[in-house]
Amino acid sequence: MKRLAGCPEIVHRLTFAAALLLCLSPAVCAPVALVLGFCFSVLLGHPFERHNQKVINWLLKASVVGLGFGINAAGALAAAKQGLGITLLSVLITLLLGAAIGKLLHLGPKVSHLIASGTAICGGSAIAALAPVLRVNEKEMSVSLGTVFLLNAVALLIFPVLGHYLQLSQFQFGLWSAIAIHDTSSVIGAASAFGAEALEVATTVKLVRALWIVPVAFVSSFAFRVGNQKVELPWFIGLFVLAMLLHGYLPVAAELGRPVAMVSEAGLTITLFLVGAGLSLEKIKSAGWRPLLLGLTLWVLVAAVSLWGILLL
Repeated sequence: MKRLAGCPEIVHRLTFAAALLLCLSPAVCAPVALVLGFCFSVLLGHPFERHNQKVINWLLKASVVGLGFGINAAGALAAAKQGLGITLLSVLITLLLGAAIGKLLHLGPKVSHLIASGTAICGGSAIAALAPVLRVNEKEMSVSLGTVFLLNAVALLIFPVLGHYLQLSQFQFGLWSAIAIHDTSSVIGAASAFGAEALEVATTVKLVRALWIVPVAFVSSFAFRVGNQKVELPWFIGLFVLAMLLHGYLPVAAELGRPVAMVSEAGLTITLFLVGAGLSLEKIKSAGWRPLLLGLTLWVLVAAVSLWGILLL
């Protein structure tokens, strides 16, 4: 565990806790929390690195479900319906392009498929779900995750800036971020930095996109001839939809919706701090240039084509 020379472990942990609490300040938005976490990791190291991914996993899911209590059901379902066609098209094209470009770069088919699936569906969650299906080794897993996490961090920082520069509407940015950014945490973080309506649209469309984990994992099990392995279903998506419906049609839930959503937004900011703290220069270097080039190419293509399609809507 890395920390400054002479710094006691208890001080290291208390400093980490203080940085976490700082993320609850209104002055710290989602992108800033991510950068703060990364800087802390590089300068001092993560005192709870062993537990970081597990906490991110559960905190993100709980935050997403809580956000459902602050979303208008009718408007969100309309947004999901409008984004369904472009989401389906982007998933299929990304998977096909990933296989073709990966072959040109002489990458292994499993790494190419993992990076393409992470780009097409929901980043690290898709990679984690597909890993047991493809029976990948630790190297293939770490390279794929490193590539996707690095691009996620970049997307979280630059997408709100690009959205304002391009003068996108709240709806357009929410739809674009949901399609073009990998992980759910980064999608919601970028959308929340852009505006409340963008967050509502992005959360709903992104979770619809995440459902593609199931059919892609099923098809992958046959394409790579490894048999039918157990796939962890994204159950929290069902709870998000339930929370959204309760908020829309149950008066009591509607009254409690805003406080719950505010707590969930704070939980998301902390999640992004932990995502940043989980990154390291070693993880970034381990990805190598070929997987990074594949991930970057797919990401730029998906972002450009989806933006073009959204502007035509």
